Amino acid sequence: MAQSVDIPFNSFDRLLAYFSPATGLRRMQARKVLSQYEAAKPSRLRKMVKDALSPNAVVQHGATTVRALARNLVENHDIARGALGVLVNNVIGPNGIGIEPQPRRLDGTIHEEYAKALRDAWRDWQLIPEVTHRHHFSKVQRLVASTWLRDGECFSQRLIGPVPGLDHGTRVPYSLELIEADLIPMDYHDIGRNIQQGIERNAWGRPTGYYTYKEFPNGGTWSKHNTEMKRIDVSRMHHIAMVDRIGQMRGVSVFASVITRLEDIKDYEESERIAAKVAASLTAYVKKGDPSTYGDPNATGPNGEPGPRELNMAPGMIIDSLLAGEEIGMIDSNRPNPNLITFRQGQLRAVSAGIQASYSSVARDYTGTYSGQRQELVEQWINYAVLTDEFVGQYLQPTWIDFVNVANLSGVVRTPKDVDPASVDDALFVGQSMPWIDPLKEALAWHTLVQDGFASEVEVIRKRGANPRDVQEQIAAHRAAAQEKGLVFKSDYANEQKNPPVAGDEAPPKNGAETS
Repeated sequence: MAQSVDIPFNSFDRLLAYFSPATGLRRMQARKVLSQYEAAKPSRLRKMVKDALSPNAVVQHGATTVRALARNLVENHDIARGALGVLVNNVIGPNGIGIEPQPRRLDGTIHEEYAKALRDAWRDWQLIPEVTHRHHFSKVQRLVASTWLRDGECFSQRLIGPVPGLDHGTRVPYSLELIEADLIPMDYHDIGRNIQQGIERNAWGRPTGYYTYKEFPNGGTWSKHNTEMKRIDVSRMHHIAMVDRIGQMRGVSVFASVITRLEDIKDYEESERIAAKVAASLTAYVKKGDPSTYGDPNATGPNGEPGPRELNMAPGMIIDSLLAGEEIGMIDSNRPNPNLITFRQGQLRAVSAGIQASYSSVARDYTGTYSGQRQELVEQWINYAVLTDEFVGQYLQPTWIDFVNVANLSGVVRTPKDVDPASVDDALFVGQSMPWIDPLKEALAWHTLVQDGFASEVEVIRKRGANPRDVQEQIAAHRAAAQEKGLVFKSDYANEQKNPPVAGDEAPPKNGAETS
C-alpha cells in the first residue's frame, strides 16, 4: 500500500493495514477527504456547529421566538420598520399587483368581451374583498405581504357562497378572512392523524387541513374559544410562507438572520445618543492644586470651603473668584463619535443584503453617481421580482382562480361557450416596474428602442407601471375633448404625416389652435 505524502502512516495505520488491507485503505481514503475540507475541522478559532435537525424541527425550535423579535423590532425600531416598508412597497406597490384577464377563444385570440366582464366584476370585488369590510384589495395585499415578510407566513380563509352571518358586500359572493400565524398553533401535534405544527398532511406531505384557534390566543378576553380549535380544509385556506428548505411546512421571518445586527445597531445608536446629550450639557469643575487649599472638610459656609459653590457662566465672563491654586476644568466626552456614520453604513449594508433590500432605500443614503445608483437598482430589482413572483404564485393567483370560478358559478360572469376551458382563469399579473433614476435618459432610450423596432409601446407603458388599455382610453377621451374645443396637438400632426387623411373626410379645426 503506497504511503501518502500529505497523510503519513502512523503506527495504528500500519497495524490495521497489516491485518486488514481493505479496512486500512478505507481509513486512509476517509482521512484524505477530511484533510481537504478545512471548514470541517474544528479548531480554537473556528466553531464546530452541526445542525442535523430536520427543517420542521429547526422551525419548531425558533420560528415563534424569531417572529416575536421581528415584530418588536418593527414596532420599536425605525430602521426595521423602514426596511419592511421598502420590501412591501417594492413588491406590492401603491396600487397593488395588477391583474389583466387573458381568456382565449379556441382559435387562440383573446376573448375581449369575457375579459372586460371579468375586469368589471373584479373592479367591484376589489372594493370589499375581506370579511371586515375595512380594507380594499391593494391594502389587503400590503397587509398580507407585510405579515408574510415580518412573521414568515400568513393565512387566509376563502369564504365562498352563503356563509352564516357574513355579508360579502359584492356581486361575486367571495371573501377572504385574514389570519395571522399565531392562530395556527406551532405546538399542536398528533402523530396518529399526521398533524404537525397545526397542519394535517397526507402520506406524501401535501397539506390536507389546518387547525386554528377560534379566537386569537392571549387576546385579553376570558373565553373558552381561546383554547378551542377548528379544522379548515386545505381547499378553503391560503397559506403563503417564507420557506428555505425542502419539506419545511411553516415559514420563518425574513429578518431571522439580521435580528441580532439590528438590535446591535439600535443599542449602539442609543448609547451614542445618550453620550451626545451628556456632551451637550456643559460641565465644569474646580481643580485645586494643593491639598492644603481644600480647607476644613466639615465647613459648610461659602467662605469656609468646601461647602456648596456655584459659578454663574455667561458669554465673555471673567472669573476672579477662584482661590489660590484653583483652576477651571471642562469634562469632554468626545461625542458625537465621528466613526458612527461609517459603522452604521457598514452594518446597514449587511442588513440590506440579509433581507434582500436595497441599501440606498433602507439607509436613505442616495449619494453616488448615476451609473452607481442605476447599477444598484438593476442588480437589486431581481430580488423584488423574485418576491413578487412568490407572492403571486402563493397568494394572488389562487385568489384570482377562486374569483373566476365563483363568478361563473354564481352567474355574475358566465363563462362563454367559445372560450377555451383551459384558459378561463389565465391572467397577466403586473408587478411593480423598476423606477427611472434619470427620466430624460430613460425616456430617450425607450423612444429609440420603440422607433428601431426593438420594443413596443405596450412594453414601455408596462415599464412605467401603467395599464396600456387604460392609457389608450385616457388618450382617446382627452383627444376627443380637445378636438371639440378645436385644439390640435403636435402628436396629431405627426400622425397625419404618417397617415394623411383623405380630402373631405375631416373638417379643419375651428380656430387652428396648437398646443404641445
